[in-house]
Amino acid sequence: MSRIGKMPVAIPKGVDVKIEGNNVVTVKGTKGTLTKCFHKDMIIKLEDGKILVQRPSEEKMHKSLHGLTRTLLNNMVEGVTKGFEKALEINGVGYRAAKQGKKLVLTLGYSHPVEMEEPAGITVDVPAPNKIIVKGIDKQAVGEFAAKIRMKREPEVYKGKGIKYENEVIRRKEGKTGAKGKK
Repeated sequence: MSRIGKMPVAIPKGVDVKIEGNNVVTVKGTKGTLTKCFHKDMIIKLEDGKILVQRPSEEKMHKSLHGLTRTLLNNMVEGVTKGFEKALEINGVGYRAAKQGKKLVLTLGYSHPVEMEEPAGITVDVPAPNKIIVKGIDKQAVGEFAAKIRMKREPEVYKGKGIKYENEVIRRKEGKTGAKGKK
């Protein structure tokens, strides 16, 4: 039995959960509404303030879907109550970020500034020129947009210049030491 899958998802006050046919789950909360369609084989039940996920058989696919379904449901409930955020840091001389309306403008050492439009349901804050915070209620969308920002200039291994996650540790390489065998 899946240790994660068998745990019930507690529904806090102020959150409304609807389970429709074909495993379409809608979660409404103070921050917004999320709707997701889950695999048709999984059994999703709503019992006394908790969401329970069960699998129909012990097949390998059903076992792997069991924990995944429960985690996705938990992320939906957590998203509409607290929300999710990812923080990014920009390192490098002249590298900076700015916000212009709904656009994120990045100066990353290219010949032109990189402009990125905020996707629907996601907000981007720039509290400092070298810090970006991506917020939203959908964990996948927040992580995906943060990864797209990071991809514009990934951190390099010699000086650590680029965009990295706040808690990410960059493995540094040693640079060239000079000519050893030169005559």
